[in-house]
This record gives sequence, structure tokens and C-alpha cells, in this order.
Amino acid sequence: MDVTLHLAQDPDADALLGRSPLAALTGMLLDQQIPMEWAFKGPATIARRLGADDLDAREIAAYDPEAFAALLSDKPAVHRYPGSMAGRIQQLCQYLVERYDGDAEAVWRGVTDGEELRRRLEELPGFGKQKARIFLALLGKQLGVRPTGWREAAGAYGEEESFRSVADITGPESLARVRAHKQELKAAAKAAKKSGT
Repeated sequence: MDVTLHLAQDPDADALLGRSPLAALTGMLLDQQIPMEWAFKGPATIARRLGADDLDAREIAAYDPEAFAALLSDKPAVHRYPGSMAGRIQQLCQYLVERYDGDAEAVWRGVTDGEELRRRLEELPGFGKQKARIFLALLGKQLGVRPTGWREAAGAYGEEESFRSVADITGPESLARVRAHKQELKAAAKAAKKSGT
């Protein structure tokens, strides 16, 4: 895996995301309740604070939980909720160590069926159905992981020429289009709630 991503909108952080499967999974895990760029910059911040140029699932899984939470809490914090996200990242890494020998890419390496890949992603701690579908779309659209039926397994996120999620962000223009789409969804949800439907 060595591609150019533009999710953090920061060259060093994006370079890590493009070469490190664990960094990409961690960024996706962090992508909730904070701006996307902040979430996807998180893996590079964590690696730097660990004194490394990449994330290591075994190291993170074995890290003292309080010390790891403190590492994520240092200013600037990696997430709005650094303590709880530290726990989630450690759970993800522990799962990867137990299930995939610490190799994040093994989650999708060699998988030939889109539904199987979606199931594997949904099994990851911190990944629900939506997050799994978005990450599956990111794998297919930008990381070249395209098992049979991947678009269908990713649902609407797998559609070509859509601007729904991080899977569709390739630069500032597409980021703006994804943001606009999300604002439209929020406005529609707010209007529906207001009208009682």
C-alpha cells in the first residue's frame, strides 16, 4: 500500500495514511465528532509522539492504557475525547494482534468477495456498519482494494462520482463537495425533525 491520500490535508499525515494500513484504519476510527482533517491527522500525531514513523499494533496494544490516554491528551489533543478514543484505538490494535497477528492489511489482503470484506471491517472494534462501508469504499476507490462486489458491499458510498464521504476526497475541491453534501443531509434531517416526520 503506497498511494497519495488527501484526507488530513497535511502532506506528512497523508503520506502516512497512504503507506500504512494501520494508520488508515486508525484515522477512520477517529473520524467521528471532530473535523475529518483532525481525525486523519491523528495517526501521524500518535506516531510522532511514540517516536516512530509508523504505528505498530503490537506496541499500541501493549501500551499502558493511562500512558496511552495521556499521549493522546497532550496538546493539541488527538481527538475531542482523547481518553475514550485512546481506549478504542488500543481495542482495535488488540483485536488486530489477536486476529491478524498485528497486520492491519491482513484484514483485506487476499479477500476476493466484497461482502466478506465488509463483514471483516464491521467486526473491527469501533467500526459499525456505516464506518465499515465508508472504509470499504475508501479501499476500493483510492487504495486499489477491489474484491468482486466491493461497490455493492459499500452501498451508496461505493457509487462512482459520489461525494458522500472520505472515500471521495482527493483534494480541496472534492473535500468542499463532500462537506456540502453533509450539510445538505444535516439540513434535511433538521427539517424532517422540525416537521415531525
